[in-house]
Amino acid sequence: MKNRFGLVLGCVLMAGVAQASFVPFAVKDIRLEGVQSVEPGIVFRNFPIVSGDTVSEASLATATKQLFKSGYFEDIELKREGDYLILKVRERPAISRIKLDGNKVLKDEDLLLGLKQSGLREGDVFKRSALDQIRLDLLRLYVGQGRYGASISTEVEPLPGNRVSLNINIKEGSVASIQHINIIGNTVFDDEDLKDLFSLKLPSFWSFYTKDDRYAREKLSGDLERLRSYYMDRGYVKFAIDSTQVSITPDKKNVFITVNIHEGEKYTLKDVNLAGNLVIPEEELVTSIALEAGQTFSRKAMTNAQETITRALGDQGYMFANVSPLPEVNEEDKTVSLKFFVDPGKQTYVRRINIKGNSRTADEVVRREMQQMEAAIASTESIEKTKQKLQKTGYFKSVNMEASPVPGTDDQVDLNYTVEEQQSGQFTASLGFAQSEGFIIDLGVQQDNFFGSGKKVGFNIAKSTTKREASFNYLDPYYTVDGVSRGFDIFYRERDFEEDDVSSYSLDEYGAGMTFGYPIDDYQRLSFSLGIENITINPNSSKPVEEIQSFIDEEGNSFLNLKGTLGWTNNHLNRAIFPSEGYYHSASFESAIPGSELGYYRLHYNTKWYRPVVEDSGWILGLKGRLGYAQSYGGQSYPFFKNFFAGGIKTIRGFENNSLGPRDSNGDPFGGNVMAVGGAELIFPMPLVEDKSGWRTLLFVDGGNVFASDCLASSSASSNCQEGIQFDEFRYSAGFGMTWLSPMGPLSFSIAKPLNSQKGDEEQVFQFSLGQSF
Repeated sequence: MKNRFGLVLGCVLMAGVAQASFVPFAVKDIRLEGVQSVEPGIVFRNFPIVSGDTVSEASLATATKQLFKSGYFEDIELKREGDYLILKVRERPAISRIKLDGNKVLKDEDLLLGLKQSGLREGDVFKRSALDQIRLDLLRLYVGQGRYGASISTEVEPLPGNRVSLNINIKEGSVASIQHINIIGNTVFDDEDLKDLFSLKLPSFWSFYTKDDRYAREKLSGDLERLRSYYMDRGYVKFAIDSTQVSITPDKKNVFITVNIHEGEKYTLKDVNLAGNLVIPEEELVTSIALEAGQTFSRKAMTNAQETITRALGDQGYMFANVSPLPEVNEEDKTVSLKFFVDPGKQTYVRRINIKGNSRTADEVVRREMQQMEAAIASTESIEKTKQKLQKTGYFKSVNMEASPVPGTDDQVDLNYTVEEQQSGQFTASLGFAQSEGFIIDLGVQQDNFFGSGKKVGFNIAKSTTKREASFNYLDPYYTVDGVSRGFDIFYRERDFEEDDVSSYSLDEYGAGMTFGYPIDDYQRLSFSLGIENITINPNSSKPVEEIQSFIDEEGNSFLNLKGTLGWTNNHLNRAIFPSEGYYHSASFESAIPGSELGYYRLHYNTKWYRPVVEDSGWILGLKGRLGYAQSYGGQSYPFFKNFFAGGIKTIRGFENNSLGPRDSNGDPFGGNVMAVGGAELIFPMPLVEDKSGWRTLLFVDGGNVFASDCLASSSASSNCQEGIQFDEFRYSAGFGMTWLSPMGPLSFSIAKPLNSQKGDEEQVFQFSLGQSF
C-alpha cells in the first residue's frame, strides 16, 4: 500500500487553499473523481466527512488515513474549489483471473476456496498483503502434511483496464518419510507396545498403499493423544509428555521423531460419590456406572461413567444435564477419589418435531416411526430409537437429528430430523444376462417405498433360460397404526432346473398367499401366512432321474397344496442396507396343512452379526449363518423340489450355483433336506472413492454344505448320496467381494478360491448378482 498521507497538505496548497497555513472551511459538497469499479457508497462509508462538516488539516488527514485503510486505493488526493472538496482516488487493480500451476495433492477448487476466504478471488480488488499471507498459509499447509520441500512463487501480471492476473506456481515436493520414532522415559511399557499406538509408522512393504510412513503434524498430535490416553486409562494419572522433537534431514526427505515422557506412578480408585441435585436415586446411578473401589483408575472408564449418567438423565427428560467428574488425587496412598457433580437442569419437553429432506417419502411414513412424541417429556432413548428405526426402513441413505432449544424458554426443544433418501427399489425394463440364469428379459417394478407411501409393491414378468415368471406382491407394513402388517402375493412360475445345473426336471407352479405381521417390540416381529399353490413336476424323459421317477410313482406329479408359515425376526442391525453394527435373527416354520396333497415341513434359521473393529474407521467384522431342516410327515415321501441348495454367491462363493451336496443318479446336484452354511467377513472402506456410502468391499471366508437325512430309494444312486451330516464334507472358500448400490439396485460380485474342493466339485472363481447385497 503506497502511503500518500503527506500529500494531503501539498494537494491543498496546490489548490490554493492556503499558501502559508491551512484555513478551516465548511464543506458545501464532496466531488468524487477516479472511481471505476469501486462503488461510491464504499468510498463515502470509509471517508468520515460529509457535506456541512467544517474540516481542518487534522480532520482531513484522519479521514484520508481511514479511507486508505479500506484497502481499495493506491493513491488519494484532496483538492478544494471554493467550498467544494474534491476527492480524487486511484484504485488498486482488480483481479481478472487466478492461475494455479503445479498443485496435485490439493485440488484447484480447494485452493481457490481458501484464497476466497482470505480475500483473494476473481473480480475483487487486489491486495498484495493478502497474497503474501496466502503464500505463507499455503506453505504452512504443505509443511503440516510433511512436504517440507514445498515452494510457492507468485507473480502479478498487469492486464489492460487496471486489471491483473495472479499466477501462483506451486512445487509441492514429496512427503518426508519417517525413519525413526524414539520414545524416551518409558519403563512400564515396551517401546514396541507404545509405537503400535501410533498411526505414524516406519517404512514397510505396505507403505506405498497405506502411506503411514509419511509425516503429518495432525497425525502426530493424534498419536500423542493416544499415547496419553493409553497411560491415563491404566492408572498413570501423573503421566506427561515433556517434549516432542521433530528433526528433518538437510535434503528434507527424512524425519526423526523423539518423544520424552514422564510415566509417574500407578493409581487406584478409592471411592466414587455423586453430588448435586440427584433427580435419579444415587444407588441406581452408582450401579449403572460400573466403577468400584480398588480397581485401577481409568480416564476412559470415568468418561464412560459420565456419559452413562448423562444418558440416564436424558432418558428422564433432562436433555441439558451437566455432569462434571471431579477426580481428587491422594498422593499418600496413590489413590483417586472420584466425585460426579450432577446438575440436571430443567426437565425438557419436545415442542415440535420437524422433518427435512423427504422429498419422495410422505411425512406420515416418517412420523409413524417416531418413538418420541411432541408435547411429551424428551427422552434420549426414544430420540435415538427413532433414528435407528428410520435407518432400518431402508428408505434413507442417512438420518441425522439435531435438538435445538426453543427461543425464550429453558425447558423446550425442537427436534429436527434430516434424512437423505436413497433408491429403495427398482424399475426394470431390460434385456440382460445373469451368470446363473443366462439371458434375461425382465419387465417390472419392485419398490419398498412405493410412491413414498412406505408400502412394498412388486410386479414382474421375466423370461430367462431357467425360468418364466409372472408375479405380483404387496405389503403394507402399517396395515394398522400399531404396526400390524398385511400383504398378499400372486404368482405363476415355470422353472427348468436342468438349465440351472440342477437335476433334470422342470416345475410349473402357480398360487397365491396372504401374510400378516405382528410387532412384539421395537425389534421383534411375528408373521403368519397362508398360501395355496399348484405344483406340476415334469421329468426329463430323455434323461430320466431314478429318484424323481420313484417319487412320482409313489406320490404323483401334480399337487394342490395348502401351506402355512410362521416366522419370527429379531432385528438389532443399525441399518437395513450395509449394516455396520448389531445383530439379526430370523426363524421360520413352513408346513403343508393337513389335508393337502403333500405332507412336509421346513425349518429355517438365519443370523447376521456385525461389529466395528475400530469405531468410525469403516473396518467391520461380520459373521453370518444359515441352518435348514426339512422332513415329511404322514407317511409321505419328502418332496425333493423343496430341498435346500448350496453353492453360489448367496451361500458358498467360489462354487457354482446350487452345485454342492447330494447328487442324483445322473450325477447332477439334487439338494438336501439339511443345510448348514455360514461365513466370516472383514469389511473395509472402499479405496479411491470419496463417497463410500454406496459401496461395500470385504474379504470373506465361507463354509458349509447341504445333506440328506434320508436318501430316496434307488440302488443305482446309492453311491451319490450319503445319509446324515458329514462334517468332513463341509466345503470352504475365501476371497474378495464388492457391492455397489447402482441405480438399478445392488450389484454384487465376488472373486473366490475354494480351499478344499473335492473331485467332482464345480468351481467358479468369478460370480456376480444384481439385486443381492453383501
